[in-house]
Amino acid sequence: MSFEVIAILILLTMFVVGAMLPINLGIMGFVAAFVVGSLISGMKVADIFRVFPADLFVTLAGVTYLFAIVQNNGTVDLITKWGLRMVRGNRGLIPWVMFALSTLLTSVGTLGPATVAILAPIALRFAAQYSINPILMGVLVVNGSVAGYYSPLNPLGLIVNGMMEKVQISHSPAMLFANGLIFCTIVSALVFAAFGGFRLLKSAAAVQAADEIATAAADHSRNREDGFTLYKGVTLAGIVILVVLALAFQVHIGFAAFAIALVLALLAPKKQAGVLGRMPWSVILMISGIVTFVGVLEKIGAVDYVTELIASVKNPVVAALAASYVGGIVSSFASTTGFLAAIIPLAAPIIQDPTISSMGVISAICIATGIVDVSPFSTNGSLILANAQGVEERVFFRQLLIVSALLIAFGPGLAWAIFVLIGG
Repeated sequence: MSFEVIAILILLTMFVVGAMLPINLGIMGFVAAFVVGSLISGMKVADIFRVFPADLFVTLAGVTYLFAIVQNNGTVDLITKWGLRMVRGNRGLIPWVMFALSTLLTSVGTLGPATVAILAPIALRFAAQYSINPILMGVLVVNGSVAGYYSPLNPLGLIVNGMMEKVQISHSPAMLFANGLIFCTIVSALVFAAFGGFRLLKSAAAVQAADEIATAAADHSRNREDGFTLYKGVTLAGIVILVVLALAFQVHIGFAAFAIALVLALLAPKKQAGVLGRMPWSVILMISGIVTFVGVLEKIGAVDYVTELIASVKNPVVAALAASYVGGIVSSFASTTGFLAAIIPLAAPIIQDPTISSMGVISAICIATGIVDVSPFSTNGSLILANAQGVEERVFFRQLLIVSALLIAFGPGLAWAIFVLIGG
């Protein structure tokens, strides 16, 4: 067995162990980078430090710090409250309002699991109270978060776009975001129809959305002020400024986020207690470790070995289909973020093939990897399972497992058909 194969098997083993045990993939990535790079291949430790993704680290830390402040000061609750007021008494609209809120929160930078953690308790309580199928509600909350995954402001979108730039492949962040949003909306509409959504639209019931969300917000944070405040207005303005700086003026989004977050912190220093603790350090550590190990794999030639194998598949369309299904299957058990950080460099030969659309391939892989996050073995799916009310846990688990199996079976293939076959 060649050294390159052993290195790739170590990478795959990391994902298996990470799926089975509560061990951070990033820690395994750093250890593997040192063992494979320094002890086995003879790399200097200084060379390992050079492949550490410093730019990505600053980006992730800056964006997540800013949105930890946004969540901590109650602005997220305010956005949710405004959204639920749109229901106006029709319970059939509640799942779509939750989908829209979930999409909005992830689109402006909140991590997908954080968005689901915020909305799942509220959404599934509504489902129990107004006789809405909890599978319908849960899938739309998760799909909404996936719809915002590849926003240029979301850490996952930043990772994908950064990896595309690293392998020097032309891409469009806006198109990737739009493709994900369209696909998730289509899948959500199918789920809505399959689980009685249209019957809900025909039987409107009075919903006191404002009172419900006020109660839900109080459950999450008893000390936050309800309603609009000047500080929340400044926070909303800060999010808009971040979008403008990043998209219109190409300012580094990590440093821009740190700057805006610093202004918000200086305006209300007494409200900053615990903000750093709200940052998803485990995710930041995971991505940094995996990308560092992938960088070591590139240095020792393992990535070139895999790309040659992928390039040996004569039909790039078939190779794109295989990559999509690998992404869907792995992501249903392991980290979506970690897998994408590893798969994009490995799939470079497919994406670079001039006979196939690079945006079509990357859209198919990314969407196939995200659309299965409703799996009860993933973070998002487990949050839905944990917050279900008014249903027997084992029955709900079985239903959620069946839905996720269907998404794994058909989701990657549908994404491939739309974005590679048709869109290509």
